[in-house]
Amino acid sequence: MNAQTTPDFNLDDILVRPAEEEDYSAVRELFRAGLHEGLVPDNDTGADIETLHEAYFSDDGQSNFWVARYDDNVVGMIGVQKTSQDTAEIRRLRVREGHRRHGVGTKLVEQALTFCRHHEYLKIILDVRIERGPAIALFEKFGFQLARSREVGGRKMLDFYFDLYRDPSA
Repeated sequence: MNAQTTPDFNLDDILVRPAEEEDYSAVRELFRAGLHEGLVPDNDTGADIETLHEAYFSDDGQSNFWVARYDDNVVGMIGVQKTSQDTAEIRRLRVREGHRRHGVGTKLVEQALTFCRHHEYLKIILDVRIERGPAIALFEKFGFQLARSREVGGRKMLDFYFDLYRDPSA
């Protein structure tokens, strides 16, 4: 897909839905395109992307993975994985270059938060590399709090959390 958004791009035309088998190759490509310097981080094998169905759709609906589709193309993705009885992790937020900063990431995070509220998770966690400034700003906009920073493979990672039990809109 062209890196530029089309001139008539309309956020209302973005369809966010659970990933289907027909989306899997686009999800893998978007994952690879989002790797910093083309490398999978030391703390991340990418195995969930290679086994998307098992990683996100095999736990009786406690996890999920969505794609954002525009004009029959996958332009974004996000996953939620249950990590414990009351906690879920947001994973793999990616928006295709050319569709960034147009609200696609916001729609995806809203979908993930709605899912977590519906499943009555009390806490949401995520990590993000320091180089991902726009993603960090997006998570902070939603009220995620920085828990800690750490070094992984010589790169700085930031761990964020969101307490749904303190969120009045939950």
